[in-house]
Amino acid sequence: MNDDAELGRLRWRCRRGMRELDQLLERYLDHRWRHAEPSERAGFERLLACEDDQLWRWFLGRLTPEDPEIERAVHHVLAAAD
Repeated sequence: MNDDAELGRLRWRCRRGMRELDQLLERYLDHRWRHAEPSERAGFERLLACEDDQLWRWFLGRLTPEDPEIERAVHHVLAAAD
């Protein structure tokens, strides 16, 4: 799959129904995805498989993911939002 098609597929998966989550996830796609290493991309895709309420608590810093790969993905998403 080429990068543009993959980016479109991921952009669709970033639509969570909560504007704040949508914006955080889409900023990551816009600012980091194209330059990310394959391991970072894999972590982001795993992050997208998580439940919205979990994502929101992680992004607010109320909880920390137990999985180190997911924790790195949360960090990358937040860094892209700055």
